[in-house]
Amino acid sequence: MVTCPEGHLSTAVDYCDVCGAPVGEPPTPVAAPRCPACGAPSGGRFCEACGHDSALAPPPEPPPPALPVPDPVPHDPRPAAEPATVRTSPVTWIATVTADRAFYDRVLAREGPDADRVEFPAYYPPRRITLQGSEILIGKRSVSQGLHPDIDLGIAPADAGVSRAHALLHLTPTGLTVTDLGSTNGTSLNDSDDLIPAEQPVAVRSGDRVHVGAWTTITLTAEPA
Repeated sequence: MVTCPEGHLSTAVDYCDVCGAPVGEPPTPVAAPRCPACGAPSGGRFCEACGHDSALAPPPEPPPPALPVPDPVPHDPRPAAEPATVRTSPVTWIATVTADRAFYDRVLAREGPDADRVEFPAYYPPRRITLQGSEILIGKRSVSQGLHPDIDLGIAPADAGVSRAHALLHLTPTGLTVTDLGSTNGTSLNDSDDLIPAEQPVAVRSGDRVHVGAWTTITLTAEPA
């Protein structure tokens, strides 16, 4: 038994046996279909408001609104500036070998090694040698010892005070150094009587003079390539 909204008892569960009122919840209303073109209620194939045929494909959606176009950037007639670059002029290092009488006289004055048996040559034309590679050996050629110096001071007239492997020039993109390799008579620079320390590289500049042996001077110059 159920009670209808009017208070009657009813054996039926859908409509009251006494007054006929619906006993359960009212059915949910179904919305009438609408025309996809104009939105008006339409129960058939053809809309009574606009005549649209619902069997056709839905109308295309309108395109999105166009975005505003920004104003063009004014053209600068001047050419674009090139990035700053550091340019270095290539150079070639030249070693000029000479018989230096002033150096020879200083060796005699201080009674350096082999000074009593080394004579100054009567003729020794200057030799220009272009430095190649990064390691340039100064010394005297020795086939038995496998020594082939880049600056060979064993060519006659040879300086007896120069050792077989006397000194080493080290050339880098940023400069040049000289290292005495523990020679018998040592190595000095720029008319100085002080010998440079053995086995320690010493920086040299263009125009510096390297003194080896008893009378040999090697002038180093950097010239445009």
